[in-house]
Amino acid sequence: MSDTAPYASRPDQSLGRLHGTGPSPTRSEFQRDRDRIIHSTAFRRLQHKTQVFLSHEGRHFRNRLTHTLEVSQIARSIARALRLNEDLAEAVALSHDLGHTPFGHAGERALHRAMEPFGGFDHNVQALRVVTLLENRYAEHDGLNLTWETLEGILKHNGPLIDAEGNPVGRYVREGLPAGLEAIPAPAPLRLETHASLEAQVAAIADDVAYNAHDIDDALRAGLVTVPDFLDVPMAGPIVSEVLAAYPDLAAKRQAHEVQRRMITRAVEDVITTSAANIARAGVASAEDVRLAGHTLVGFSEQTESAEKGLKQFLFSRVYRHEAVMVPVRESEAVVERLFARYMRDADMPGRWGEAGRAQDGAGRARIVADFIAGMTDPYALDEHERLFDARPDFR
Repeated sequence: MSDTAPYASRPDQSLGRLHGTGPSPTRSEFQRDRDRIIHSTAFRRLQHKTQVFLSHEGRHFRNRLTHTLEVSQIARSIARALRLNEDLAEAVALSHDLGHTPFGHAGERALHRAMEPFGGFDHNVQALRVVTLLENRYAEHDGLNLTWETLEGILKHNGPLIDAEGNPVGRYVREGLPAGLEAIPAPAPLRLETHASLEAQVAAIADDVAYNAHDIDDALRAGLVTVPDFLDVPMAGPIVSEVLAAYPDLAAKRQAHEVQRRMITRAVEDVITTSAANIARAGVASAEDVRLAGHTLVGFSEQTESAEKGLKQFLFSRVYRHEAVMVPVRESEAVVERLFARYMRDADMPGRWGEAGRAQDGAGRARIVADFIAGMTDPYALDEHERLFDARPDFR
């Protein structure tokens, strides 16, 4: 650990796991977390969960797994440059989407609406449920038995949930704190009022960098926009101008890739430069100092942050709300809503899920149903819909 900065997280100073394990002669505690996540069932399911474009539309669009791998690679690059613990950054990046539903954000919105009478649905809390309760592979305990630092990063990579007085912050002011937090087993309190480690903050910004680049690429592949459409778009425009000037006769797909890779490179370099300055200015000397700094230290420069907002506005209006995207979005939301209502009525879920659901009612059954639906892949959700309703949406 001598090559890491003093404010990096140290595996030998971890708050540990809920269930004790013997030391590993070859791996650090954060490396073990990473490996447990990669070998989990929930991680494999990500390959059949929608990112933006549903799987029927083509095999080359990102899914949750390919997105997660891209986030992980970017997180490692940033963590290395900032002399942080790469293994913890990777573990948080690999696990950050484990709580996502089938059909991307459409499925999450539908499940949240269905769960509103029971406290709502939050994918970060669901990811914690997956890694602490729902994975059932180990002989001696449920869950993956991850370290406190990885659990903290999963929950708080986007920032604290409450302030020092216990009041909700950010989107939780409007939505209230996520239901189910009290049921998450952890080796120590997750400290909802503090920021997470720098490694978790790196995973969060890596998610944004990956989104920006691959959503452009996927939108181009889908034919919703063309490369020149981005000429006047913040963040992407200057790069598109460069690429079109340098390679005017290059095939469009190669132009698109050149734009994508330059965007990732410049965003990563901006994050590294800005974050290094923020860390130095804050004067943090330990991981605990980072948690108590009072604000996020890893992020974009003001100029890039402003440009990124402009890019997201363009993608929202031209891609995410394009009718070719919205048709399957509306139908996939309906699939989740129908499944939820049916399972709540008669708990007609396979195997242990049905047994558990029939033993509960009200909020207890709702949480079991939410766990079951959130764990589904897109194809399995469609199979269940066909089994229960004798109908299979084609999303076209």
